[in-house]
Order: sequence, then structure tokens, then C-alpha cells
Amino acid sequence: MLTIPGRCWLCQLPLACPGWGVCSCCTASLVQPQACCPQCGLPALSGSLPCGRCLQRMPEWDAITYVTDYLPPLSTVIHHLKFTGTPSLAPALARLLLLRILASRRKGRIQLPDSVLSVPLHHARAWRRGYNQSALIATPLARWLGCDYFPFAIKRIRSSPAQHTLTAKERKRNLKGIFRVEIPVAGRHMAIVDDVVTTGSTVAEIARLLKKQGAATVQVWCLCRTL
Repeated sequence: MLTIPGRCWLCQLPLACPGWGVCSCCTASLVQPQACCPQCGLPALSGSLPCGRCLQRMPEWDAITYVTDYLPPLSTVIHHLKFTGTPSLAPALARLLLLRILASRRKGRIQLPDSVLSVPLHHARAWRRGYNQSALIATPLARWLGCDYFPFAIKRIRSSPAQHTLTAKERKRNLKGIFRVEIPVAGRHMAIVDDVVTTGSTVAEIARLLKKQGAATVQVWCLCRTL
């Protein structure tokens, strides 16, 4: 991805505020999520009431907030962040997620949590990539929102195949016993930050562990929800 300092990551026009990373026009042009269930984030008739799927079987988390579906141009930017060694993209993506979180809060759909966590990478994969993209997004988010951020609250205790290479059933099996909670969370309101939520298996497993340890509520914040 071509990068020019002080210009929008998407359209390359000059930015009034270089720290934003994405201009207001490109931000406004991102595909807005259709009416989705506030709990699972999948299409639903109402954007404020749980869908039939959630009424039959509630997800492990309490609410989900995301910027848009996994579509260009945002999907392209996320791909560059994860696979082309471009960590400087993270603050711009974090700001897009911040705007969506604040909008959801103004509408009364969510409350700000006590603590923000990021989905961990196994140390070997983090070493190969050079960073954890979810942590790079979560760090400024927590600072801007005034929440505690614990970068090592969740530990991935063994390596496993990449989730994007597996089917939905394989993803669930792949995550059994893979995480461990490293901090006390009883009574606290938590938010899990990830870049993309597809089947939701990863964040569901982390949310399940947090609830098992006594967390009061668990939200999921992500850039894209694959519908």
C-alpha cells in the first residue's frame, strides 16, 4: 500500500488533521452496517432488539460494535495491517472504531466498559509478524475512552492453525483450551478488541472464560463483522 505522510490512507488526499489517517469523506463513504442484531451483529429485522438466533441461543458476549462488513476498502487496509508489516495503519483504524463506539454509546446501545482487552496472538506468530494488530488497535482506544487496558490479560497458551484457514466447526475445536485469563475480572465490565469477527469463535471463547471468571458484562469491538 502506497503511503504518503499527511495524506488519507484511502484516497491519498491531504488531511486537515494528519493524525486521523482517514479523511472525513472516506469515513462517511464506508458502507454502513444494515440493520443488525445488537448482540450477535448479524442481519436482523430490528437493529435494537435481539434476533431470533440470539433468543434461541444467546452468544457468549453481551453486545458487539463494529465499523462495517468485511468489504473493500476497509478489508484491504486490514489485510495490509496484518500481512504487509504496516503497523502505522493501526491508529487510523482505531479511530474509525472509536467513532462507531461513541455513536453506539450516544444511542444508548452500549456503555463504556471498565477494561479493554485485545485478542492475543501466540508468541511465535507475534514474533513473526512483529506485533499484534488487535493490541495496536486496543491501545489507543483504551486511552481515548479512559478505560484500563491490560495487554496481557488473556494469554494464548498454545499455538494453533490460523482461524481463517478453518471451517466453522474446525474453528470451535481449534480454540478449546487455548486461552487463559491472567488477571482478576470478577464484577468488571470488559470489552474484547479484535480486527475481524467471522464466526465469532475466538471472541466467544474469550468471553466465555471471562464470564466464567465472574466478569459482569463482555462486549466485542471489532473493525469488521463478516456477515
